[in-house]
Amino acid sequence: MFQKILLLFILLISVQIFSQQDEITIVSWNIQDFGKTKSNDELEQIAEVVRDVDIVAIQEVVSGYGGAQAVAKLSDLLNRKGAKWDYVISDPTNGTKYASERYAFVWKTKHIKIKNRGRLLKELDALIDREPFFLNFYMADKKLTLINFHSRPHDKNPEAEIKALTQHITTHFTGSVILAGDFNVEEALPIFDTFKTKGYAPAVTHQKTTLKKTCDGFDYRNHAIDNIFYSNTIAKTKSGVIDFVRECENLERVRKLSDHLPVYLRVEIN
Repeated sequence: MFQKILLLFILLISVQIFSQQDEITIVSWNIQDFGKTKSNDELEQIAEVVRDVDIVAIQEVVSGYGGAQAVAKLSDLLNRKGAKWDYVISDPTNGTKYASERYAFVWKTKHIKIKNRGRLLKELDALIDREPFFLNFYMADKKLTLINFHSRPHDKNPEAEIKALTQHITTHFTGSVILAGDFNVEEALPIFDTFKTKGYAPAVTHQKTTLKKTCDGFDYRNHAIDNIFYSNTIAKTKSGVIDFVRECENLERVRKLSDHLPVYLRVEIN
């Protein structure tokens, strides 16, 4: 019964947030341990969360075969919901056995095309544990570059990785660029100041995106660490956190999907 109610709620909130013409919506979501541990019912719930968006950047796809299989299953479920989707999965990042993971992009193909399958930014391998994954998307005559990133944990100096990555982006990337991911630090910290002065803005500010294990009163959100940064060549129309927990009694069940909530950015494509 809970799953049916949750799916209905997710569908209603997604239609309300995302249904617009002449715009696209990008979602970034750290889906905890995204691999063979996700059941078909859980994948169905994840698909309902993102069915009305256009591009999904996923972090924490497990590096083994189960991760690739979960992304393929998610794409298949989305293909059954009225639109055609495609996906790409990165190679495993060059980290230790327990730090290595993959990234994934999943997107609607009607108006969005690609010309290659993207690549990890191997030139940052010595500076970043889980080197970012980037892919160019094309909508008519417009190119949008998306960079997918999951920093090292907050107690292992993610600021050094963020500094290296943001410097690399401002030096080597031009045009419409989006950096999406789990940064393990809040966007308000000084480490992002230079990036902001170079023309990049966060989609969300001071909004907690991770989930506590239990509610503290009525509060179930924990840290403001997931975000989407976009260049000043991009016109934002709306952004936010997709909170489909809503009530403390739902927290345990939602945490089976992930301990992070997705964030979204809607932009004009004209």
